[in-house]
Amino acid sequence: MSGLVIAGGEVLTPDGLRTADIVVRNGTIGDVGGNLDRTGLRVIDATGCWVGPGFVDVHVHFREPGFEHKEDIASGSAAAAAGGFTAVVPMPNTNPAADRPEIIDMVATRGREVGLVEVVPSGAITMDRAGHVLTDIEGLWDAGVRIYSDDGDTVADSGLLRAAMERIAALGGVVSQHAVDPGLSGDGHMHEGTISARLGIPGIPAAADDIVIARDLALVRLTGCRYHLQHASTAGAVALIGDAKAEGLPVTLEASPHHLAFDHRDVETGGTRFKMMPPLRTPADRDALRDGVRNGSVDMIATDHAPHSQEEKDVAFVDAPNGVIGLEWSAAVVNTVVGLDADRFFARMSTAGATLAGIADRHGRRIEPGTPANLVVFDPNTETVARSTESRSSNSPYLGKRWRGVVRATIYNGHLTHDSEGVRP
Repeated sequence: MSGLVIAGGEVLTPDGLRTADIVVRNGTIGDVGGNLDRTGLRVIDATGCWVGPGFVDVHVHFREPGFEHKEDIASGSAAAAAGGFTAVVPMPNTNPAADRPEIIDMVATRGREVGLVEVVPSGAITMDRAGHVLTDIEGLWDAGVRIYSDDGDTVADSGLLRAAMERIAALGGVVSQHAVDPGLSGDGHMHEGTISARLGIPGIPAAADDIVIARDLALVRLTGCRYHLQHASTAGAVALIGDAKAEGLPVTLEASPHHLAFDHRDVETGGTRFKMMPPLRTPADRDALRDGVRNGSVDMIATDHAPHSQEEKDVAFVDAPNGVIGLEWSAAVVNTVVGLDADRFFARMSTAGATLAGIADRHGRRIEPGTPANLVVFDPNTETVARSTESRSSNSPYLGKRWRGVVRATIYNGHLTHDSEGVRP
């Protein structure tokens, strides 16, 4: 067949949502309208579905190079395609770290070879993410990096971060910060509160996040650098970033589906499936994040997809690594626990992330003829139980739970990379 037709969906166009068919040929959207000629085209029935720009995740861990037993770019890309994503930004905490242009080139090249999703590598701020010596920021930029992060660790040295911000601001890049104060987090493993006290597990106060965010915003005022806060977990984070936006600072904020769906009470019954960093916090924090997604103070959803082997997670809570997987269920979780209309849904899931990653010319765009065919067909009404995953790991709090929403199809560069039966060409 020479192309695709996505038939009968509610299509997000520049003029809003309308029922239409979409013809895709040679990687590009052709006609958008009614009663289009389907001769020789593969037909995807989108009745009852939203059809919009493929999702973009600015915060994933694909573990390659160095930790391929947990995930690699092929398995991570498959999970992303199954979740409706057409572009992802892997974090640099690999082994070796993505702190040199050759590592960036390897990750991007491997992503193109797999071909299920655009893989847009981030680059480390400091060498080996150790927080002591800055990377060749300009060399990483020339290799294609637009987002810089030491994710997994906070850049704690304020002078070093200022120097990085000045250089990244001159290029037009983004500092993406894992904001958890290492002194306050110490040996903590979950939110510091009534649940941690009852379980006897060392806790991490909400102030561990908020203090770093406040420090970083002072540096943004000093340098003018674009700043993105990763995986917000506290009501204070939403307020701080909201105030910074009102001040006119160039800041953005992501929330992860697990911080929207769960809170620290889930640790009591769920164990290590609910261990992540920053930790799940109080119901009030969770609700502040949900409200932020609804009103736009939270700009985007990012999964922080963090695979670990069963052996690593099947230990005592304090011995388990932080992180959960979530690419395949992100849209359904957000649809279930937040509830958004199509405009806001695609703004948070697609458009804001594409803009941050510097790929808005080909991702996150409303659907019109002549634009790249990076699309998702999402059914917002059907409920399903999460049963399996394309990932190499299964450390997920979503498995076994019922969610409302199903990714019916994902189209990347005009090719069907996922359908509702999990079949990929």
